[in-house]
Amino acid sequence: MWPAGRGVTSLERGRNPVARDPDLSELFHRLNNQLGIILVNAELLEARSTDDATRVRAAQVVSSAIDAMATARDLRVKVESKTEDDPPLG
Repeated sequence: MWPAGRGVTSLERGRNPVARDPDLSELFHRLNNQLGIILVNAELLEARSTDDATRVRAAQVVSSAIDAMATARDLRVKVESKTEDDPPLG
């Protein structure tokens, strides 16, 4: 979220919805963790499956999990770039 070794200033916290709202920050954290669990398990299934159909389906789940993680990251960036003065997202 913020560059390493750099504290978040009160001005940045005031402008950043994720920094202002610990529940929102926790939501993004939990979403990323759950998608990571799905990704790891799908990769494991893909690597260990013995039949082509299971391997192909697991590869689809891997791809979808990666896409979902990218979408969650994009959403977080969009929310973080929003200030209190901006109109609602939508």
